[in-house]
Amino acid sequence: MNPRYGVLCVTGSHTHQENYAAAFAADQRCRLIALTDEANVDRRRRDLNERLAKQLGIPYVPDLDKALGDKEVNLVCSCAPPDRRGRIAVRCAQARKNLYLDKSLVPQLREADDLVAAVQKAGVKSHMFSFISQPWAREAKRVLESKRLGTLLAIHADTFFSKGRNGTATLGQRRREEYPPQRHQLIEAKREMDNCGIYPITLIKWLTGRRYRSVYCVTGNYFFQEHQKHNVEDFGIISATLDDGLPVTIGSGRYGWTSHPAAGTNRVALVGSELTIVVDANRPRLEVYTDESPWTPPNTHKEDPMGFWSSTMQEVHLRPKTTWTMCGPAAQTDAAYFLDRLDANRDSEINAVEAAHGTEVLLAAYRSAANRELVTVPLAR
Repeated sequence: MNPRYGVLCVTGSHTHQENYAAAFAADQRCRLIALTDEANVDRRRRDLNERLAKQLGIPYVPDLDKALGDKEVNLVCSCAPPDRRGRIAVRCAQARKNLYLDKSLVPQLREADDLVAAVQKAGVKSHMFSFISQPWAREAKRVLESKRLGTLLAIHADTFFSKGRNGTATLGQRRREEYPPQRHQLIEAKREMDNCGIYPITLIKWLTGRRYRSVYCVTGNYFFQEHQKHNVEDFGIISATLDDGLPVTIGSGRYGWTSHPAAGTNRVALVGSELTIVVDANRPRLEVYTDESPWTPPNTHKEDPMGFWSSTMQEVHLRPKTTWTMCGPAAQTDAAYFLDRLDANRDSEINAVEAAHGTEVLLAAYRSAANRELVTVPLAR
C-alpha cells in the first residue's frame, strides 16, 4: 500500500509522542515525514526531540513554521506540553493540516475557543486521544444502544493509572485546590484530574451524546509525595449532571504500581431501570498464579520517577505484570481510528469541539474543588 498520509510529529521523547508516532509508523497508510517543535525550545527539550527523531529514522526540523510548509505533510501529531499546546495546535490548523492531539486538549478556556475557531475556519479534521476506539468502550456503546437497560438512570466511570511508588504522601491535610489550575505537567508529577479524568469525561459525553450542565468536584493527595511537593492532585471525584438531568459520577487519578494487578482501573457502570451493567477494560481476563517471583516496581528513573514515559521505563527494565491476561478482542490503535475517519472523509467523534467541551468540564471541576461549590456549564466567557 502506498502511504497517503504524511505525518509530522511535534515534540519528541518524554511525551506521549513515543507511543503515538510508533502507532502511525506501524500503519501502512502513513509515512512519518519529520519531527519538529518551536524554534526557541530549551536545550533539554531539543535533545529529547532529536533523540526520538533519530530513533524513528526521520529528520528533526527545529522550526515549526518551516516544517509546516512541507507540502507532503497533511497530518500533524502534536504532543506539545500543556503550556504550549494551544498555540501550536492553532498554528497547525492555520497551515491547513489535520490534527491528532494529545489529551487533555488545552489548559485554558480561551485557548480551547481559539483552537475550535481555527479548526473550523481551516476546515481540517481533528481528533484528541481517547478511549473510544477500545473494545470495552464500544461494548458500552452497544449496550446503551440496545435498550437492554430500559431507561438510563445514572452512569459511573473510573479511570485510575497504576504507576509510581505510592505510600509516600503525607496524609491528614485536606487539599486546598487552586483556580485556575497551574503546573499541569512536570518531570515528576502531573495534574491527575486533568491527565486521567479527561478520559471518563469524554467517554460519558460520547456514550450519551449529552453535554455537561453542572459539576461538583473534590481533589485530594493520598498517594505521592511528588504531587504534594508541586501542589498538584493525585486523585479526584466528580459528581455531575448532564443537560438532560442524568446524574453521573467519575473517579480518577493515579494510585501506584502496587495498587493494581494490571495497568489500572478503566470501567463504566451503566445504571438502568431494568438492568445495571458494568463494562470493564480488564474483563474478560485469565488470572494466572504461579511460583514465579512476585512482580516488583522498577527502579526509580531520575528523569521520570512516576513512570510516565515508555522510553524511561525501558531504561529501568520495567517487567510486565503477568497475573492478569486480557482475553477480549484486540484493540484498534487510536491512531488507526483517526485514519479510518480520514479515509471516510469524516471528522473524529472526539474532534476539537468535543475535546473543548472536556476542557470546559475540567475547568469547572477545578473551580468547584477550589471554591467548594457547584459550578454550571458552560462557563462564562
